[in-house]
Amino acid sequence: MQDLSTLSGKEKTAILLISLGQETSADIFKNLNEEEIEQITLEITNMKKVEPELKNKMLGDFYDMCVAQNYISQGGIIYAKEILEKAIGSQKAIALIDKLTSTLQVKPFSFAGRTDANQLYSLIQNECPQTIALIFSYLSPAQAGNILGMLPPEKQASVIERIATMDRTSPEYIKEIERILEKKVSSSTMEDFTVVGGVQSVVDILNVVDRGTEKNILESLRDINEDLTEEIRKKMFVFEDIAKLDARSIQRVLKDTDTTNDLPMALKGATAEVRKILLDNVSSRQKQTIEEDMEFMGAVRIRDVEEAQQKIVNTIRKLEERGEIVISRGKDDKLIV
Repeated sequence: MQDLSTLSGKEKTAILLISLGQETSADIFKNLNEEEIEQITLEITNMKKVEPELKNKMLGDFYDMCVAQNYISQGGIIYAKEILEKAIGSQKAIALIDKLTSTLQVKPFSFAGRTDANQLYSLIQNECPQTIALIFSYLSPAQAGNILGMLPPEKQASVIERIATMDRTSPEYIKEIERILEKKVSSSTMEDFTVVGGVQSVVDILNVVDRGTEKNILESLRDINEDLTEEIRKKMFVFEDIAKLDARSIQRVLKDTDTTNDLPMALKGATAEVRKILLDNVSSRQKQTIEEDMEFMGAVRIRDVEEAQQKIVNTIRKLEERGEIVISRGKDDKLIV
């Protein structure tokens, strides 16, 4: 029987699909792109015959990897290794885990995503801001935002600044932090350097924290890095988010908006949803005038559209800061009318 270790990835995939049968293989093909389907189909076509023993070996290996991956998703690499050692022995378990992590590239701190926020907070609250920022970069925005709100105010801004300015982090450092944290409550193979953090990570986190926490962080961060604070503020609410505003807030925004120049220009690059919402909140006469102005403009520069949209976004931010309008931040941000 041919050794599976001598086969290429495409050959193994072809054998697996042949072994799984037509219906299951067809379902798998639905999740592949055209190039992958073409390559695997060609590989299957070139296979004249697959020995029953090779099929069984391929199915057995695939099953073992599925079981191992399931254990990893439940509790991380260490948890999976301990369970597999009891089931199939230490040597085979180590080989399987090594094989799995080298092919699937398990996400760092995957175990933390399934850890209770309060428990995770108790484990990392005394860590330095840089370490907390690294961990937050691998958590979901909701979970990171939840834990961020538990941190002392003086530490919140420091953590946010480090996430926003984080670029590339050594995999050895990530692995060491992951190992220490997982020991307190899984490891991963990565490329030479992994991109984490950034301004968008901060925006995603701040979008799910309460407004008091958000305000405190941004005010404290402004004292540390004013340019960074402004960059974060600009991304906190984008033009398309106008769809989240209620009619009363939209009418208040339009009151402070240049409907002769800025609004027609901004609407040239707006989605159909946002365009309809804004035009529905002006008078019939204004709507007709705006639509005529947009048509008369013809082709416009993207830069001009973005500048007009940013002016409206700035107006929205100022109105929210003054408490004249309220921006809903998602399903957990309930409003009282």
